[in-house]
Amino acid sequence: MSHFYKKKAYRYPLYALLAVSFLSLALLAYFQWILGLANLLLLLFVVYYVIRSQRKLHVEIEQHISQLSHRLKKVGEEALMEMPIGIMLINDDYVIEWTNFFLTSCFGEQTLVGRSLYDVAEQLIPVLKQESDTELIDIHDRKFKVVIKREEKLLYFFDVTDQVEIEKQYEAERVVLGIIFLDNYDEITQGMDDQAKSQLNSQVTSILNKWANDYGMFLKRTSSDRFVAILNEKILQQLEKSKFSILDEVREQTMKNNIQLTLSIGMGTGAPSFPELGALAQSSLDLALGRGGDQVAIKQANGKVKFYGGKTNPIEKRTRVRARVISHALKELIVDSDKVMVMGHKYPDMDALGGAIGILKMAQLNQKEGFIVLDTNRIDAGAQRLIEEVKNYPELWSRFIKPEQALEVMTDDTLLVIVDTHRPSLVIEEKLIFRTDHIVVIDHHRRGEEFIENPLLVYMEPYASSTSELVTELLEYQPQRAKLTMLEATALLAGIVVDTKSFTFRTGSRTFDAASYLRAQGADTVLVQKLLKENIASYVKRAKIIEKASISAKGIAIAKGNPNEAYDQVLIAQAADTLLTLSGVVASFVISKRTDETIGISARSLGDINVQVIMESLGGGGHLTNAAAQLSNVTIDEAERRLRVAIDEYLEGGKKS
Repeated sequence: MSHFYKKKAYRYPLYALLAVSFLSLALLAYFQWILGLANLLLLLFVVYYVIRSQRKLHVEIEQHISQLSHRLKKVGEEALMEMPIGIMLINDDYVIEWTNFFLTSCFGEQTLVGRSLYDVAEQLIPVLKQESDTELIDIHDRKFKVVIKREEKLLYFFDVTDQVEIEKQYEAERVVLGIIFLDNYDEITQGMDDQAKSQLNSQVTSILNKWANDYGMFLKRTSSDRFVAILNEKILQQLEKSKFSILDEVREQTMKNNIQLTLSIGMGTGAPSFPELGALAQSSLDLALGRGGDQVAIKQANGKVKFYGGKTNPIEKRTRVRARVISHALKELIVDSDKVMVMGHKYPDMDALGGAIGILKMAQLNQKEGFIVLDTNRIDAGAQRLIEEVKNYPELWSRFIKPEQALEVMTDDTLLVIVDTHRPSLVIEEKLIFRTDHIVVIDHHRRGEEFIENPLLVYMEPYASSTSELVTELLEYQPQRAKLTMLEATALLAGIVVDTKSFTFRTGSRTFDAASYLRAQGADTVLVQKLLKENIASYVKRAKIIEKASISAKGIAIAKGNPNEAYDQVLIAQAADTLLTLSGVVASFVISKRTDETIGISARSLGDINVQVIMESLGGGGHLTNAAAQLSNVTIDEAERRLRVAIDEYLEGGKKS
């Protein structure tokens, strides 16, 4: 119809022109009939020629349109059937109603019509049932991106195999930067002569160069205890499959010469620029060192971290230089503040309280007002006995305040010292962290991914038995204006005794030095034993938990408490300790409901299994041989299932975060 109207619209001007022409000829013929007749004949010829040409053009246009329409229809049919894009129509029951030839050939079938998607491409069923409009699936070793038109029940299949392969190749060739650090090189070489030091350097360099050549990495020694490695993602994946066996190789080879040298490796990956890769690698190395060394930390640009290694306990540092430097730095911070606030972790134990009391004493020695933040309603049984003892000393007890009081008295110039934890989510009152920029962290746990942001001073030594040991060493370098009171010294000693299981675990020479100092300051060992005593009801409850333990063939013991009964965290930990003393047990895990309605897991090991990594995968943390986690909104059975999955993942390889 539109073509018809266009034709009429074209003719109207022509008719008007003819009418005007005939009127003009009529007037001309009236005055000069011969001239008018000649012009009339000429006009009729022109009109005839124009009409004839117009009809011819119209016929040609119609023929062209007809041919073009036919060609387009033919091309559309061929494109629908032959183009390299699969097309499929299905019904509500996921039965295929029609496909083009390309898709049929991809499946290697003569026809797919009438067959169910459950038989042909079952992986598409979950996608169709969800709201996703695209999915990547495999069909006969080819990868297809499926685009779904739900209203039309139409599926388009785009072959993206080459694109995926290019993406994989690009990912595999992305640059990874690694920093390798010899953990205790300075300690080991301090008393060596030049020849022995040269032999050690040659041995370590030879081992690392062979490792780099085997995997195709570039390795360069930048200082006596540091190397830089350049590799790509493909090589990194191969290293992960080997679980970074270079850690074990260096440790074992150097042990043949009675030297225990270990490596820490920080890897940066996934960043587009070299400065970012360098920052990630250095951050990873700091994380590995903060966790005690002898391990690998791989940090991606999105913040995810993987850990490998960590099979040995951190080596105790023989020199106290760092302790003296930290003590002097802490003294300056205390002097520059208006007051000192000390805070431990939720449900503080004897170590957290002992360390807090020690820091409070430092504030007093530097003539500054100090407070300990404590929620007396959330404290374990052992620490509760210490608090009851503190209440007999009004001057000391007056320094304990509740979290809400701490928020009221804290100012911008208050120094906040956090002891026995470095995770903001575990402190007694997280709001305090955001009320001041002056924060100090003192902890003996291996560093985790979660960490308090931008502290002024960090003193983390995973080799230490306890926070109380670290604080005791710091106290020795403070101004000795007054001696520790009996209770202050006893609280610190009790923290050491609890965390070392009476000097049997993670105990070094400096642990005994700290205990000796506290004993000289008047620590009461009888009072320590009194604080650590338990009643018969707790003993029976612990025995019942142990009675239900199951021990796997690999020496892993798992015990569960009564689902309808709440247990104190200390009792759970004691049950795990007791399980570890049984024959054939190399690691123990105790799961039970806690008094705060969460599910607690205490983990212990003899060192062959890194329970810290297992607990970190469940949101917890700790040490190589001593760790814990708390799970919310789960049952004991669900917690056990998650624990077993985490143990299986650990035994298979590295831990992802």
